[in-house]
Amino acid sequence: MKVLNRRNFILGSAATASAPFVLAPVYAAARGARIVIIGGGFGGVSLARYLRRHDPGLAITLIERDAQYTTCPFSNGVLGGLYPISQISFTYAKVKAAGIDVVNEEAVNIDPSAKTVALGGGRTVKFDYLVLSPGIDFIWDSIKGYNEQAAEVMPHAWKAGAQTSLLRRQLESMPDGGLVVIGVPAMPYRCPPGPYERASLIAYYLKANKPKSKIIILDASDAFIKQDLFMEAWHRLYPGMIEWVPGSKSGKVLAVNPSTLTVSTGFDDYKAAVANIIPPQRAGAIAVRAGLDQGTGYCAIDPVSFESRVHKGIYVLGDATIAGEMPKSGFSARVGISETRLALPQRSPRPFSVPWICRAPARTAASELATALSVSLCAWMPNRSPGMTRASVEATWSKVLWSSLRTIT
Repeated sequence: MKVLNRRNFILGSAATASAPFVLAPVYAAARGARIVIIGGGFGGVSLARYLRRHDPGLAITLIERDAQYTTCPFSNGVLGGLYPISQISFTYAKVKAAGIDVVNEEAVNIDPSAKTVALGGGRTVKFDYLVLSPGIDFIWDSIKGYNEQAAEVMPHAWKAGAQTSLLRRQLESMPDGGLVVIGVPAMPYRCPPGPYERASLIAYYLKANKPKSKIIILDASDAFIKQDLFMEAWHRLYPGMIEWVPGSKSGKVLAVNPSTLTVSTGFDDYKAAVANIIPPQRAGAIAVRAGLDQGTGYCAIDPVSFESRVHKGIYVLGDATIAGEMPKSGFSARVGISETRLALPQRSPRPFSVPWICRAPARTAASELATALSVSLCAWMPNRSPGMTRASVEATWSKVLWSSLRTIT
């Protein structure tokens, strides 16, 4: 019997289950159809590679502004000092080698009628089918005093890369006994467990290197995903180090002062040694400019096909969407490709039910991850064998996650 691990689960759901859906252009469109994908993250790259694998005749163009991709999943591990940022940074060399045209320019406008995408360099790209996986952008100044300039002093690190490195350097240079303030916005935002996982991994680093320090989580919400598990782990592993302040107790961040590193809520001011401010978010700019969000900030889609409810023939994946119970995570974007059928009118709709990775119910598995604190709590965990040690669980699970990640790029 084949053992179900996370790698098999991901590859099975994305490759096997996706065959009749993602590969619709093979059956519904003329061979050689032009497919343009905007966004080179988990959703965009996975879709491009699976389409290429199943139909060499398709003309696939992937438009991505940056030549290097640093994953948001695993970036909290960099903050915790578990590995360098180079370990989660990838080029698009393997994507290009698969026969996909990778265009490293910014997509600035979409003309649905003309079926063209305008690029920042001035040229346009024509498409027969268009898929957007643009991720998120921030709503700057929704917190008084917090803008792009302030983020260079009080990093968000919610787009991995330079911001991740900046926050890591700040943690390293912070004196023992310093206060780390993490500001969490109201939902919806990318990766719901991410801020609390981040607090855990920063605490892991501080406990070993700066044990007199403290972390305060200022939260706009009154509850968060897997709250009991996180609280249990914090109490057991980092007693007195992590404090969570909910919105109802003046936890919502209203203003910041980068010059004094002060974070203000309705009633309190916090003087931080390191301030990690995660601002409110919306769909990536290209989706908003195209009107796919209808002014709401996120793109409404058909939950069966992932087709935009605004423009037929345009599909949206990942963090930019509002899709029922689906959380905003890289895994969700990747599973989304198994539902993106592009054009297959003969397929009968079915109820929207996918085993979203952030909704894992198994308490034992999630508790093991919370205790290990070196891999994401936002994950499905295989059942452990009797006698399996924490170290072996951690090592095995990390290998499974990395193996899955490296199939993408």
